[in-house]
Amino acid sequence: MRFLVDENLSPRVAELLCDKGIDTTHVLDHGLGGSPDTEVSTFAVTERRSIISADSDFTTLLALSRGTAPSLVLLRSGDQLKPDAQAALLLANLPALEDDLEQGVVVSLSTTHVRVRRLPLR
Repeated sequence: MRFLVDENLSPRVAELLCDKGIDTTHVLDHGLGGSPDTEVSTFAVTERRSIISADSDFTTLLALSRGTAPSLVLLRSGDQLKPDAQAALLLANLPALEDDLEQGVVVSLSTTHVRVRRLPLR
């Protein structure tokens, strides 16, 4: 699994995932801070990374484009969790989502639910 953490989440989330052996970078690592979501999405596709974000705009982009990539993990109410708790939530759920993420999905993830929707969105 390879991930790109969006700028609305702390670089600490990427760091904690990396510490557990998951290939994860943050948009700031690539000079993409302040870049439009379309540019971040294009970069993720090129680098074969799934995006981790708390920004539902990525879901809208995927729906409008009928895109099949990149996969997206959308942290719902992620702003209510500190970065360490966000990373713990991801680490607890990512192993079960690995196959889905490879196929192209949007995962809506919160402390109370996991919802997986296949791409392209209809």
